[in-house]
Amino acid sequence: MDVNDLLIEAYGRLPDLVTAAVDGLDPEQLRRAPAAGANPVGWLVWHLTRIQDHHVADLLGEEQLWATGDWARRCGLTADPDDTGFGHGPAQIAAVRPEDGRVLVDYHRAVVDRTLAYLRGLGPADLDRVVDEHWDPPVTLGVRLVSVLDDDLQHAGQAGYVRGLIRRG
Repeated sequence: MDVNDLLIEAYGRLPDLVTAAVDGLDPEQLRRAPAAGANPVGWLVWHLTRIQDHHVADLLGEEQLWATGDWARRCGLTADPDDTGFGHGPAQIAAVRPEDGRVLVDYHRAVVDRTLAYLRGLGPADLDRVVDEHWDPPVTLGVRLVSVLDDDLQHAGQAGYVRGLIRRG
């Protein structure tokens, strides 16, 4: 298995994790934080999807799906391409109000499908290309893709855990 196939396999697992985290939760449960200062399932899934959409769109040199689709309205937000959830405080977290779990799953699926198409077009040498010189050392495409995947997997796991807390009620 080459590195590209490994990335495709790993990113391809995310939709099942997202679906499992939101499956059967109503809108109120998606917005319920398990404790003061904790993030709700809906925000966690929204955020992990926003990060992937933001970063992959940048790599493609294209607009984010968030900005071009109806996702923002369906989550109670505006289509601000800079709003990924990074640095959100309690009021901003509470403002993420998905109409249901399906909108989160569908938005995530659209983002992952675009990511997978992008990954399929990459060759091994592409992963060494520098994509961000603002860091020391500069960030390569491979490092960026792993960073996004790492963030997504952590938040998907958190969403699954919070789901368990909510379901035990």
